[in-house]
Amino acid sequence: MEKSLQELAEQIDATVEGNATVRVVGMATIETAGPTEVTFVANRRYLKHLETTRAGAVILGPGVVCDRLPVLRCADPYLGFAKALRLFHPWVHRATGISPQAGVHPDAQIGAEPSLMAGCHVAAGARIGDRVTLSPGVYVGEGSVIGDDSFLYPNVVVREGVTLGKRCIIQPGAVIGGDGFGYAQDVTGALKIPQIGGVRIGDDVEIGCNTTIDRGALGDTVIGDRVKIDNLVQIAHNVRIGDHTIITAMVGIAGSTEIGVGVAVGGHTAIAGHIHIGDGVSIAAMSGVPGNLDAGKVYAGIPAQEHREWRRVIGTVPRLPAMRKEIAELRKELDALSESLRSKLSDK
Repeated sequence: MEKSLQELAEQIDATVEGNATVRVVGMATIETAGPTEVTFVANRRYLKHLETTRAGAVILGPGVVCDRLPVLRCADPYLGFAKALRLFHPWVHRATGISPQAGVHPDAQIGAEPSLMAGCHVAAGARIGDRVTLSPGVYVGEGSVIGDDSFLYPNVVVREGVTLGKRCIIQPGAVIGGDGFGYAQDVTGALKIPQIGGVRIGDDVEIGCNTTIDRGALGDTVIGDRVKIDNLVQIAHNVRIGDHTIITAMVGIAGSTEIGVGVAVGGHTAIAGHIHIGDGVSIAAMSGVPGNLDAGKVYAGIPAQEHREWRRVIGTVPRLPAMRKEIAELRKELDALSESLRSKLSDK
């Protein structure tokens, strides 16, 4: 696919500075791009490469000067890069039909233009939408629904009673609808609580490799529209996650927690159960969240606190040894002054 810079600019909401007739065929990093490729700079540490890059053009944000090559100027260069890359590498569904080595129950419903590959299994009562791809090793459980245009990579498990929306992408090894971790204790040990709920996942959701989303104990675990979940994330039973939320790798969310709309959760964060996280919250990586978080704020630390307060706390930590020494010295001086004062009073 070849485009002029003018054509590309119109499709990514950018303006051209320089020769708009230059034709390009793809995207590349600023270090490796050639004369027929477009690159971008979204992080200032890469600005030094503008003097040496061989790219045919560069996507830049406001205020960044470059006189060596044509510029595609846009408000958010990273967003511009994403749009351009999608143009050069569009998603194309290739219907391959139902492989003879696919295990499809006679009572399952399969939509138009399917791609059910060898080794996948579709259980009784499952409904597979139009243009769905099930890769080798995918299991779709009894009564589950896979929405139109969804793509399930190898070894994805969708257990019974799961509803997956349209245009979802599930990366290899993800498990949706496994039993929640529910037990009641008595003198004989832990008694398993049947997990009879399901999982409901909205449209345009992406779920990363080896992520697990547990089914509800009674009601459903719910993931909203356009939620993006990274690799190795654990979402426990009856969690509810609002639309547009982004959860990065190795996050753990305990049961029955509600996460609002447009929340961003940094990697390695642990979130306790039965709490509420408000809309628009941002949580820094490696935080621990034991309680509710107010909407629209930025939090960090263990336990999580507002980011400004956390910065003050963390800035104090390196000074603690010196402060401890100072306090010990002051205590000695205070003890000496107290002893001196007692001696003077006893002499009177």
